[in-house]
Amino acid sequence: MTDTSGVTAAPATPSPTPTTLGELRADGAAYRPVKAELRANLLARLGRGHPSLPGMVGFEDTVLPEVERAIIAGHDLVLLGERGQGKTRLIRTLVGLLDEWTPVLVGSELNEHPLHPISVWAHRQIAEHGDATPVGWLHRSDRFGEKLATPDTSVGDLIGDVDPIKVAEGRTLGDPETVHYGLVPRTNRGIFSVNELPDLAERIQVALLNVLEERDIQIRGHRVRLPLDLLLVASANPEDYTNRGRIITPLKDRFGAEVRTHYPIELEDEIRLVHQESQTSWTGGGTFGMPVVPEHLVEIIARFTRLVRESSHVDQRSGVSARFAIAGLETVTASAVRRAAIAGESRPVARVVDLPAVVPASRGKVEFADSGADPDDERELEVLEHLLRQATAQTFRARCAGLDLTGLQEHFTGGETVESGELVPAPALLGQLGTIPKLAELLGRLGVPEGEQSAEQAAAAVEFALEGLYLTRRLAKDTDGTRTVYGA
Repeated sequence: MTDTSGVTAAPATPSPTPTTLGELRADGAAYRPVKAELRANLLARLGRGHPSLPGMVGFEDTVLPEVERAIIAGHDLVLLGERGQGKTRLIRTLVGLLDEWTPVLVGSELNEHPLHPISVWAHRQIAEHGDATPVGWLHRSDRFGEKLATPDTSVGDLIGDVDPIKVAEGRTLGDPETVHYGLVPRTNRGIFSVNELPDLAERIQVALLNVLEERDIQIRGHRVRLPLDLLLVASANPEDYTNRGRIITPLKDRFGAEVRTHYPIELEDEIRLVHQESQTSWTGGGTFGMPVVPEHLVEIIARFTRLVRESSHVDQRSGVSARFAIAGLETVTASAVRRAAIAGESRPVARVVDLPAVVPASRGKVEFADSGADPDDERELEVLEHLLRQATAQTFRARCAGLDLTGLQEHFTGGETVESGELVPAPALLGQLGTIPKLAELLGRLGVPEGEQSAEQAAAAVEFALEGLYLTRRLAKDTDGTRTVYGA
């Protein structure tokens, strides 16, 4: 079971399980460091032929082998890549390589293994209770911690600080039990992630040095010996992760592996990623049911995303996130649902006329190079609209190459027109055309199964063909607001 964050959600605690230290020893349990645990579980997955990190699309032959080698070597690692390349998703997926359940001392702030205590408190508990020391079980979803690095992050947030209440109770500043532990120690025996690492102030980066190498912590001049057991993973933009950027060299040296991520290389991977991540599992309500986005529209959105990434008008250092394509597909779906609600269609099917809604919705996800000072610069919209038309034309050529559409063109030889628009229902669009030659072949080219060839699917296919004829200069088109007229 997985939640939307990518971290496995916890089921009920397994039963029966050892509940005391004595029962745990009798059960033959042994302590295993977290990196050894990750290594063993990864090798077991690879040996069974299972994917090491399920759901990571387009990384199978590039990024994942590097991550696998880093885990096998027991290295802390840093992922370098532009925004929206799946760095955070990959880090959270690593949690699936931990044991599903692990024993911990009940009441421990540091998730200490009953057979491997590291704090003064834990040693005292075991000395007092012996084999009756209470043991609990921690699910792997609770063994992950993360912090989005910000300039105001403090040492206390990550490492810890002196607890004034404990000092007031009579403890000395040098007493280890005076410390209120931060996020890193509290993720002991787990995976800790620092997102956008270079955004940490340099003094905070220095605080991580001992955690990575010596595995102890220093708080207000007092050294607290804590052999922390964790995998530290960080993410960063390559531009910031340099000596000239905002990362200190000694911290770079502490990471055992540096892995570069990337956007999907192949168009097929881009399409798979959009399908996987978009929230298109709508529950129908009222008079309409589950919306459908035909494959040719998904391909247009994927091609559009790739063209925007490659455009000279876009800041290449910023990149174009995968969320650009995901949000685009969700916007097209929403446009189809809106039409169904207004026009009374029984099942919403997205059409080419829904694509223009993507441009204003996605504009904020793109950093333009040398953008003007005016936030309403129309040039940016023109660039996106041009690239969307280009993506549509490329998809038309790829899907309909060699398909005879002269029969559809002949409908317009006498000066006839066909009106469409974002609120024109499928029957109204098809009714203007009458019998459409080679419609079945067109639907087949667009991947519509025979059992799903509804009027809405036919309208989506025909409108795509009309748009393709226009973009290849074989048909005229006039657009006025939400109204589109094909023909003379």
